[in-house]
Amino acid sequence: MTAAVVRRRDDAETPLAQGVALSADLAVQRGAFRLEARLTVPQGEVTAIMGPSGAGKSTLLAAIAGAVRLTTGRIQLADGAVITRRRHLPTAKRGVVMLGQDARLFPHLTVRDNVAFGLVVRGLAKDRARQVADEWLWRVGLSGSGPHRPRELSGGQQQRVALARALAVAPRLLLLDEPLTGLDAETAADTRAVLHEQLSSTRTTALVVTHDAFDAAALARQVVVIEAGRVMQRGAVRRVLEAPATQFVAAVAGLNRVRGSAQGGLWRASGGDGDVRIAAAAPADAQDGAPLVAVFRPADVRLARAGESTWTGAVRIAREDPQPVGEWLGRITRLEPTPGGARVHTTKPDVVVEVPVAQLAALALAPGDPVRLALDPGDVRLLRDD
Repeated sequence: MTAAVVRRRDDAETPLAQGVALSADLAVQRGAFRLEARLTVPQGEVTAIMGPSGAGKSTLLAAIAGAVRLTTGRIQLADGAVITRRRHLPTAKRGVVMLGQDARLFPHLTVRDNVAFGLVVRGLAKDRARQVADEWLWRVGLSGSGPHRPRELSGGQQQRVALARALAVAPRLLLLDEPLTGLDAETAADTRAVLHEQLSSTRTTALVVTHDAFDAAALARQVVVIEAGRVMQRGAVRRVLEAPATQFVAAVAGLNRVRGSAQGGLWRASGGDGDVRIAAAAPADAQDGAPLVAVFRPADVRLARAGESTWTGAVRIAREDPQPVGEWLGRITRLEPTPGGARVHTTKPDVVVEVPVAQLAALALAPGDPVRLALDPGDVRLLRDD
């Protein structure tokens, strides 16, 4: 296969690497907010875009789709098209289809004609377009629903129709902006399965925005994490979730991430009122004072009530009787119920502990209570703090 050729502003020709569907190095200014992102989307693969609310994920999709102009930078498509602020390409000419939380089906058309709509616009005969639509409705598990109106379908079924409509036109790139948000758990699971099956079988190149690590792991091969308008981490989904570079990634991966440093053969947490030390194995070349992040599961932390009921009293005792390595004093900031107990948030440092319901009842915990925490070194991974 011959690589597509694009032309830079200086007129030097630059080939787009083989197997790449889209390459972007762009900036978008929207009021006081600025997005700066660089990413490469492999051909035929799904890339997840993750980040907290307001990070710039939807702005990135809008820029790629052509809904907003670039402030600076460029987008390169596999067919050789180059998009800049001055050379803006309309959405219809990019071969890009966007699917969001709202299915946005035409209420006056049947389900079949909704799916066939894009094919007819592209010049396919109406009868043939309806046949193709019926095939796609079968593929997404909605065989026989063609004559119905969208209002007769559930929310999950409408999302499947929207997916069928998007894939029927064989888009160069499919943009999915949190398509499962707003669906109940069972419907989301069914729709997720259909998404995975159809994106895999059609080898559709897709970008999917999600807050959910499970969605990223189930649908995508790589993930790009955006926070405050910047790309903070990228790579294979498993690798990113196992080695979170930010607190946001750690939270969505269900892990604790505590900053500290190597000191005298131990890891010591940064800040805090207590002395948190863990004898975990540091990277081989980590020298004394090297910044390291401790990553561990909430379920691996052991929690018990402190000997004193007040924080000041517990701190005084801890100073008189230093904690052993791997144990420290914390204070509860809040409790979140879970199906099997609670997630207990403690400080300082900020650590989440999973407590079973029986233990929760026995301890009678409340925000503000001092607690003793303990962690085995074998349950901790130390990563470089980059």
